[in-house]
Amino acid sequence: MNAENKVDASFQEKLSRRARVQEDLRVLAVDDDHSILQLLKTALSAFHFDISISDSGANALKQIARQDKPFDCFLIDIQMPSMNGIMLCKEIRKLPEYKNAPILMLTAMSDREYVDLAFVAGATDYVTKPFDFLELRSRMSAAQRLVQERRIAQNNSERDAETGERQKFALDEPIAIEGIERVLQYTEFDNYIMQLSQGRMFNTHAVAVKLLGTERLHSALSANAFEEVLRDVALSLGNVTKKTRDVISYRGGGVFLVVRHGRFTGSEAQFENAVNQMLLTRQSQRQSEVEAQVIIGESVSLRSLSKSGSLLSISRSIENVELRDQNIRDQQSRPRRMSAGSTMTAEQEHVRKRAYQSVLRDLFREEPSLRSD
Repeated sequence: MNAENKVDASFQEKLSRRARVQEDLRVLAVDDDHSILQLLKTALSAFHFDISISDSGANALKQIARQDKPFDCFLIDIQMPSMNGIMLCKEIRKLPEYKNAPILMLTAMSDREYVDLAFVAGATDYVTKPFDFLELRSRMSAAQRLVQERRIAQNNSERDAETGERQKFALDEPIAIEGIERVLQYTEFDNYIMQLSQGRMFNTHAVAVKLLGTERLHSALSANAFEEVLRDVALSLGNVTKKTRDVISYRGGGVFLVVRHGRFTGSEAQFENAVNQMLLTRQSQRQSEVEAQVIIGESVSLRSLSKSGSLLSISRSIENVELRDQNIRDQQSRPRRMSAGSTMTAEQEHVRKRAYQSVLRDLFREEPSLRSD
């Protein structure tokens, strides 16, 4: 077999493997519009997806219960009689075998209210009608890859059968904090922000919240104990933002993001104090030996007409809290530097350099005249 034939055979094998993976993807589409269901079944079957259909939330739950092999993915319309798509999404998430199954809301409802409700209910992604089938296939494939990655991560973080202790995870790993209303996982949060960017977000703001002394706590505590501290922070944020219904996500590195449709009334300091008071109460109730505190960065407007612009605003809010964290560390280490001369450790120099680069990025972003052509 010559080199050309080998390449061709290898390419054909890759296509065959991809087709087998897609053929194994079992999808349940739920919509009360039978013409939409038939359109989905015809189009997605051509992409090698195994499509089942249901015309109501109640029938969908019955169909799910009858399956010997669980569905891999769901496409759900929001506007349906009796049980709407958001209610159905909540019911599916209650089933243990569908804890991480991709749920894509496929709907004509583009209002911010429905987007919020869908993601809080457990949606993985949100696609508005009319939709492009190639984009829909891409979204479904991305959701499936996400589930596969999470299954691998879950296997790698299995807890000890006797002690219940999980393996130590990396500080920057955005672990899932589950079971708390309005707390989204990393990818779902990004999908939520990108969906919001398609509407008007002129009054939507984001603020980053960071656990003070994250590196020290992560190093000193067991994986279970550090995870419990993160959960305390998530619960405290959820309680403080209960009235405003803010959406929250853990981003790794001890950093949380909070998105609010409106301004953060008062000052960041007031918000910070409220969260820390709630955090202190939470830790006292469970008699925690760790006295955790958080700091709040300056809020950033998500006013943008593009997906990339919205994600850049999110990154900027994280830079704000990281810069404040660095300032606090500088103040705490200043007396030691004065007594020990100007010598700094390599780690301190690295952190200071990173903070300086963040300031420069903000400066060049806000002052285009400073950029070189």
